[in-house]
Amino acid sequence: MNRKLEGKVALVSGSGRGIGREIALKLASEGARVVINDLDVEPAQQTVADILAAGGIATACAGSVTEAGFADRFVRTATDTYGGLDIIVNNAGYTWDNVVQKMTDEQWEAMLAVHLTAPFRILRAASNYIRDAAKKEAQQGLEVFRKVVNVSSTSGVYGNAGQANYAAAKAGINGLTKAMAKEWGRYKVNVNSVAFGLIRTRLTEADATAGASIDIAGQQIRVGVNPQILKNAESTIPLGRGGTPQEAAGAVYLFCIPESNHVSGQVLVCGGGKP
Repeated sequence: MNRKLEGKVALVSGSGRGIGREIALKLASEGARVVINDLDVEPAQQTVADILAAGGIATACAGSVTEAGFADRFVRTATDTYGGLDIIVNNAGYTWDNVVQKMTDEQWEAMLAVHLTAPFRILRAASNYIRDAAKKEAQQGLEVFRKVVNVSSTSGVYGNAGQANYAAAKAGINGLTKAMAKEWGRYKVNVNSVAFGLIRTRLTEADATAGASIDIAGQQIRVGVNPQILKNAESTIPLGRGGTPQEAAGAVYLFCIPESNHVSGQVLVCGGGKP
């Protein structure tokens, strides 16, 4: 069977767990060689091991996407290991919610750093390779498309109470998407974003009333949703439930395949029909 991404090289940030992991598994299953990233080494290596066990190709580049120098290291891992770069999926992130009067500068800046500044740096780090490769291909009379998929949220499209920081960052990534679609169109790069609604991951499945948290650079960030609020939220989704990580990955995959070569600068809402 002809796999749609055979021989392509993909970067997927935040792919040790959750949606990012499923994106990486999907791209690998379609023939892409994938650079796996996670804040922690073990989840990244586990995703790599699972891809290898399934007959795919992958390597790990662990570390925080917000660290100085990470973007260059991430891009070099792809170009040095696999000799190219075709797909960039900016997925890494988390939420740190609060109402505006209680939100600290640290909360505000953390969301901008991980959801907006980090993707910008990764794209900037990739720009020299993409520009040079596109020029060589054009000189050879080739039309080779590359793909950027930025992960956004319905909070960035419609807003959400208690998420001024997250919503602003995710609205920003949609703006970056549209700007880069215009800037990189001459290099045959499709730049799109996928705005997720309620997707059932470890961050949403955790019971917020039980005090669940994750560790981000030594900072304990509370995660999860009140079960009753989650139930009420799902009742407003036309399809009747939140999405799965595999379904979320499918939405990203749509922007990575050749059938989307003439689609750029778009924001696709993956929310089960809920506006």
